[in-house]
Amino acid sequence: MEKLNKRQRDILTLAEEEGYVSVEGLAKTFDVTQQTIRSDINNFCEQDLLVRSHGGAFFSKAHDYAYKSRKTLASNEKKDIADAVANIIPNNSSIVLGNIYSAKSGTTIEQVAQSLYAHKDLRVITNNINIVNIFTEFNNAEIWLAGGKIRNPDSAVMGSDTADFIKQFKVDYAVVGVSAIDNEGALMDFDYEDVLVSKAIFNHCRRLILVADNFKFDSTAPMLLGNISEIDILVTNFHPPSEIIEICKSNKIEIIVASSPLDDKNLNQNLG
Repeated sequence: MEKLNKRQRDILTLAEEEGYVSVEGLAKTFDVTQQTIRSDINNFCEQDLLVRSHGGAFFSKAHDYAYKSRKTLASNEKKDIADAVANIIPNNSSIVLGNIYSAKSGTTIEQVAQSLYAHKDLRVITNNINIVNIFTEFNNAEIWLAGGKIRNPDSAVMGSDTADFIKQFKVDYAVVGVSAIDNEGALMDFDYEDVLVSKAIFNHCRRLILVADNFKFDSTAPMLLGNISEIDILVTNFHPPSEIIEICKSNKIEIIVASSPLDDKNLNQNLG
């Protein structure tokens, strides 16, 4: 590997910590042109240190670690959220489990799949190979995998072909995540192909469940997916900001705050 200057070393450190870095954000952070950052990212991608994406790049090793460690290192918060989602979904349901990539919480949807292992006669549509593997190992569900381009860091299948496949279904429930939520309820993501797939899921389910840990309310992302007013149920691990609570109340959206049985809060506390 060629010798890196301090800026390049710092970019790799940020990418490893955050999972994703944007060209625009890095240019501002290091006070250089976006062309300089693109050149750095191109070099990193050629060395398999980063994986190029729309407007930036993913850290190439982040998901490898997360996936191999999922069963033993999944946080209690993610499991609480996933168990709460599983409690909503009855047996004999059709469900879409949609995947987005995030180093901090990218395994939450996979944890939902784990939490559904005891359910019977589910019909599962997903765009993630890891979720298929979970259900084939633990569940007798009928499984449909969307076709399209596979994104290496997280084994998600992405793109317009994936979105078109999902549009063929009308399911009982969809479980989705996003990269960021602002106080006006905007749902945001980093990748245009993620947005395409998520919008297809939004429009082809009867009840839409959004999972969001506390990191999502402290994050931002450049691409607008939709608004929290479009969902039916928000499942999170902490009390959302007051602005989000008001939006949910105005739109009759149920808020479920999932917590450990050892916590003072009750599991599935309803704020809606």
